[in-house]
Amino acid sequence: MTFLRSTDRQASAVWVAAVSLLAIVVGPACAQPPDTVFLEELTWTELRAAVQAGKTTIIVPIGGTEQNGPHMALGKHNARVRTLAERIARALGDALVAPVIAYVPEGSLQPATGHMRFPGTITVPEDVFRRGLESAARSFRLHGFRDIVFLGDHGSTQAAQKAVAARLNREWQAGPVRAHAIEEYYRAATREFRELLRARGFRPEELGEHAALPDTALTLALDPRLVRANPPRDDDRLPGAGTGVEGDPRRASAELGQLGVELIVARTVAAIKVSTTQR
Repeated sequence: MTFLRSTDRQASAVWVAAVSLLAIVVGPACAQPPDTVFLEELTWTELRAAVQAGKTTIIVPIGGTEQNGPHMALGKHNARVRTLAERIARALGDALVAPVIAYVPEGSLQPATGHMRFPGTITVPEDVFRRGLESAARSFRLHGFRDIVFLGDHGSTQAAQKAVAARLNREWQAGPVRAHAIEEYYRAATREFRELLRARGFRPEELGEHAALPDTALTLALDPRLVRANPPRDDDRLPGAGTGVEGDPRRASAELGQLGVELIVARTVAAIKVSTTQR
């Protein structure tokens, strides 16, 4: 028989009391999973239960880390696609959101081309990006997801998303799981949003292609912390040569950006519903 010393018994009693109190305080809070659609905010048991309950669509948000002019932070794509993916998932009702893929093809290293000429831009080879996307999709299939949705906020990822989805669907043709490259997301965020702004009287030279008025307005609507009101300048003009801006962001506003947000969410939700009904 083992006897505890008085100090041991006291310590044991304190430990049992602490554990009991923790169970009382924490137990009810842990009884229900958090109100989140983000996979990385769930435990594995909560995720398993969510999939079993019918949340079998997983959105894979694809961003990119690149220069966005002196006035906008390097993580623009990542922040935007995460927030938009959440809104899209909640609108769908049966979807969760994977962690954002932040490293995408951005150009060459030697010599540095495109956005790689600016500090902070991160690039990966095209084949590395494709393999990563494919491996993520295979992981989600293993864990019970039936629809794996690629949403890319960056132009350089669109072709790869489509190619990876097509390759996986050929392989999975006999089963119930499908990959979806939703091109409508990027189309709404770029061409359609620019058309909407042009109809409101904004000039083509303002709308631009990169870090210009539409780009900046969307970011102001979704995460204004990433936009600088008084950006430092590499030269005397904004936009201008050497700034990384293609267009003119100066009349961008959160109100204009909200128009783009609503357009992107509506177009993407509709496209996902159509795509996921096809087998």
